[in-house]
Amino acid sequence: MITPLPELVAERERWRAAAEPVAFANGCFDLLHVGHLQLLEAARAGARRVIVAINSDASVAALKGSSRPVVPAHERAELLLALEAVDRVTAYDEPTPLALIRALRPDVLVKGADWELDQIVGRREVEADGGRVLRVPLLPGRSTSRLVDRLRRP
Repeated sequence: MITPLPELVAERERWRAAAEPVAFANGCFDLLHVGHLQLLEAARAGARRVIVAINSDASVAALKGSSRPVVPAHERAELLLALEAVDRVTAYDEPTPLALIRALRPDVLVKGADWELDQIVGRREVEADGGRVLRVPLLPGRSTSRLVDRLRRP
């Protein structure tokens, strides 16, 4: 289930009051693979709670092309929530998750190490609020785009 932002903000405030640090990760998460799992487990290792923001179906199509997403948002959310490392999933239509980051004020912002620090959306806001950025090393050859390409080969 995709948690609407107002409900998620209220829950985030309860977690803050209980001194439960929150990690935030975002992405398409179209076809889950071991690289996603390692990123989310690193997020969990860095915080008590993990929020994952997924790109909406329209946002994925705009980023990846009209044949994507392979899996619709509500199913991507359900799959992510089945992982022990994930507490909540929300979705966004905007090109970046900056509005979510500003609203949720995570303690840890998690991205793949393919993102340079100065390119990570929300980094300045999280660090200005006393949080930190966690860049997780990628697994070579593991990506949704690579999986889709392999599936499409004759």
